[in-house]
Amino acid sequence: MLLRRPSPLVDPASGVLRADHFQIAYATNNIDRAQAILADRYGIGAFRRLEGPLAAGGQIRVELAWVGPVMYELLTASGPGSDIYMDRLAPGDAFQLRHHHLGYLIHDAAQWQALLARAQADGLPVPHVSHNEGFMDSCFVDAPELGHYLEYIFPTQAGIDFFAAVPAT
Repeated sequence: MLLRRPSPLVDPASGVLRADHFQIAYATNNIDRAQAILADRYGIGAFRRLEGPLAAGGQIRVELAWVGPVMYELLTASGPGSDIYMDRLAPGDAFQLRHHHLGYLIHDAAQWQALLARAQADGLPVPHVSHNEGFMDSCFVDAPELGHYLEYIFPTQAGIDFFAAVPAT
């Protein structure tokens, strides 16, 4: 083993960064071009797609890939409800690919409640919470000093199975 890392200290009640970090995500206005860049320039060769309607009526498309223990996510969205996904991009049609969030896995209901309580106690905005019955709950916490969101994902078994089927490149 090249580097011995400490075991993760998963305790979101102690701070919102004290969760199981597993994902880095980028927003883009051209997901096919962004996917080609990650493949050609950065060596991520296979992705798994997730797409569909947003609760407010818009559309979202996500491409996911594992590289070792880190999942990379590309996302794009349009229409009603897409602002939370696209608000880090500047206006205009020129191609953009920007860091959007770090993703954290929530292991159980107690951690989920502790995370939400901690964000509120710390005065951190939670501009988006979603509940996808039978799949996963998620939320974004705005980390203004860091310049990006923190996304927390609390999956059901179906969500865990979905992530397990994301290709490792």
